[in-house]
Amino acid sequence: MNAATAFYAMKAAGTRARSAAWLARTGGRLDTASFRILFYHRIADDRDELAVSPRSFRRQMDYLASESYRVVDVVEAVELLERGRLRPRTIGLSFDDGYLDVAEHALGTLSGHGFRATVFVAPAVIDGSAWFDWYRAAPAPELLDWDDIAELDREGTLRFEAHSLTHPNLTALEDHVVRHEIAGSKDELEQRLGRPVEAFSYPTGLFGDRERSLVAEAGFRVAVSCEPGVNGPGTDRLALRRRQIDGRDSLLDFRAKVGGGHDSPPHLRAAYRRRRYGVTAVEGHS
Repeated sequence: MNAATAFYAMKAAGTRARSAAWLARTGGRLDTASFRILFYHRIADDRDELAVSPRSFRRQMDYLASESYRVVDVVEAVELLERGRLRPRTIGLSFDDGYLDVAEHALGTLSGHGFRATVFVAPAVIDGSAWFDWYRAAPAPELLDWDDIAELDREGTLRFEAHSLTHPNLTALEDHVVRHEIAGSKDELEQRLGRPVEAFSYPTGLFGDRERSLVAEAGFRVAVSCEPGVNGPGTDRLALRRRQIDGRDSLLDFRAKVGGGHDSPPHLRAAYRRRRYGVTAVEGHS
């Protein structure tokens, strides 16, 4: 077992333990009053830690439908929140990076339930002038192309928003480069889609006061992190919380993430970020 596989196995074991503790504590009762955003990367049967199988994804969406959840994209969720119309049993849904398998294996399930989701894309990666570094040692999965993105955006189930230009660690870059990564991604997407782009996803969830300020300067109304937790009227709209759904998650793990059992960061988060990025957390946003 290599180091990456061992890490994800430990992460899954920690998730299972937290889900079991939630079940014992609550009897499986969902916290339906709080608003949470879930996010995925890929929907595929590939042996990739970023991939949730189509079967698992269908079971998860079927579960939300069976529990009468309303599933909306991130921008719509914030609009409902600001108008005081965000009712209980509402989930925000998003996908990072723009993989083709989201359209192939998630779109039908989402549209069948009347669910909507945001897909955050990095234009330079879509163009092929940049790439995701975690796939350098293996064949990279196919991404949506611009024609796909424009067509799907018009159809309405998937709404495309910005994920920087090249998906770097923004916190490691000079000011002018970060400004270009953020504002440039908005400009490029707006040209491609012919509409305002309002939401931003911090690459890898890494950001601080500088990155947040530049997102605001670029004109984004909404930005999402990778920090778990609930979102309410007082939550910073440029640091919304999201909980990742992993390929190793059981249906109990999914229920616990939806219902309030995973609203704080996992114990391995700080160690992983310190090892890979030299940082332990985002700077203190709520």
